[in-house]
Amino acid sequence: MGSSVGQSTAVPSRWTTLAQATAGGLVTETAFPDRSWWPMAALGVALLVLALRRDSPRWCAVVGLVWGLAFFLPHLRWADEATGPLPWLVLAALQAALLAVGTAAWAWTRRAPRLGGHGPSAVLAFAVLWVATEQLRSGWPFGGFPWGRLAFSQTDGPLLRLAWLGGAPAVSAAVAASGFLLASAWLAVRGRRLGSALVAAGVVVTLPLLSAALPLADEAEAGTLRLAAVQGDVAAAGATDRARAVLDNHVAGTLALGEAVGDGRLDVVLWPENATDIDPRADSAASAAIDAAARSVGAPILVGTNRYTDAGRYNEMLLWQPGRGPVFAYAKQRPAPFGEYIPLRGLVRLFSSEVDRVQVDMLPGTRSAVVPLDSPRLGRPVLLATVICFEVAFDDLVRDAVRDGAELLVIPTNNASFGRTPESTQQLAMSRLRAVEHGRAAVQISTVGVSAVISPDGTIQQQTALFTSDTMLAELPLRTSLTPADRIGDRVVIVVVVLALAGVAAGIRATRARRPARAHGGARSPRLRRTFMGSRRAG
Repeated sequence: MGSSVGQSTAVPSRWTTLAQATAGGLVTETAFPDRSWWPMAALGVALLVLALRRDSPRWCAVVGLVWGLAFFLPHLRWADEATGPLPWLVLAALQAALLAVGTAAWAWTRRAPRLGGHGPSAVLAFAVLWVATEQLRSGWPFGGFPWGRLAFSQTDGPLLRLAWLGGAPAVSAAVAASGFLLASAWLAVRGRRLGSALVAAGVVVTLPLLSAALPLADEAEAGTLRLAAVQGDVAAAGATDRARAVLDNHVAGTLALGEAVGDGRLDVVLWPENATDIDPRADSAASAAIDAAARSVGAPILVGTNRYTDAGRYNEMLLWQPGRGPVFAYAKQRPAPFGEYIPLRGLVRLFSSEVDRVQVDMLPGTRSAVVPLDSPRLGRPVLLATVICFEVAFDDLVRDAVRDGAELLVIPTNNASFGRTPESTQQLAMSRLRAVEHGRAAVQISTVGVSAVISPDGTIQQQTALFTSDTMLAELPLRTSLTPADRIGDRVVIVVVVLALAGVAAGIRATRARRPARAHGGARSPRLRRTFMGSRRAG
């Protein structure tokens, strides 16, 4: 590939770049559930790349903000359903603003030597910056919000297999690189350089083919686990005690399961997050109901509940043994800000009284998300990763559980507040990616759906509908080996962040080095006349 693309391509007008950015954000959103048109992610990124051809970092930040708003506003519309318009708008705007930081960083980075064209170094630099920006969103502020990473749009496409190799960052990098190359090919065609266009397009086609060739193992390595997952649904309209009604739904589903499969056929029954908001450790009626359900199937139940203290509450998965009661509890490590706890409550209340919807702040747990399940049939404890709800979006929480010995992934969740929006299927896409990333079978179990049983290769074996009562039965492989992504761990992210910072620094240094010549009336160098893909620099 040459050093530049489209030498005669004029720099686009500001209105054109805004139109391209808006279209790019909207197109990218269609790659995610419920549409799941996975090739659209690369196309949406390509439109963003085309929109970023003006030289000014400030304008590139505006372009990134517009692309981000066009993407995040529809992508996060479930937040409006759950919390109202103001939190939804603020969340989308914040994520878009963080993306704008990344696009401004790209405007600086491409000024560095050998990064202004469309060669391999430029493709790598763009992909690295994209992944670094996703990591920024995943960690800041208030613990971060990883929703909308490009990797989560690829669960129906061949690039999903890259998660086995390098986790979500590898998948996102491949999509970002594909978008960059599509933009390069388009501009090469306009510049009548068909050779360069064919090379760029060829790489885009080759990436999925190479990904599809990666080996994914799904055989059992430590036996199999016989389980059931009970989706009880929420309370019927008009229920006077909704929390009790939801518990009764899950008890009823488990009692029916006991009649269908008999005593002792299962190793464990999975209930979702918030299956009982009544703590059975503090309520004798709830305790008796859960124990009766566990006795009916002759198996322990993993129960989603809350534990209240003077300081706040904990969102927990409680392992309930029939006849013995609770024997282990995992508390959610990363509560969702503004959804499960309110940071800076007094300050935020000045802008909206909606903060008082969350009356008791959720506190973070400190244990790894691993629940030891004693299995008499297997004659040993089976370790289950039990990341709760939004925790599945965070790379480190799932990876830490697997590296601590988890043999199967369980994602208990409560999607009742999000109505019939795509939130539950967006979360299911994350669960599928985690299955591939860690080579583990997975079960997503929700109060209202979507629940699913997932093979280690990301294939959905069973799936429930929204707002129904349903039960899933499965015998899933237990696996103990670590994938390359598990072994690499955070190293790839550290390298990405270091490279991104180095690229920005190199671009800033290159800009400063050229300023004295310009200040003394010196002619601009060709590098200052041309920027990314051969466009002329503007103001």
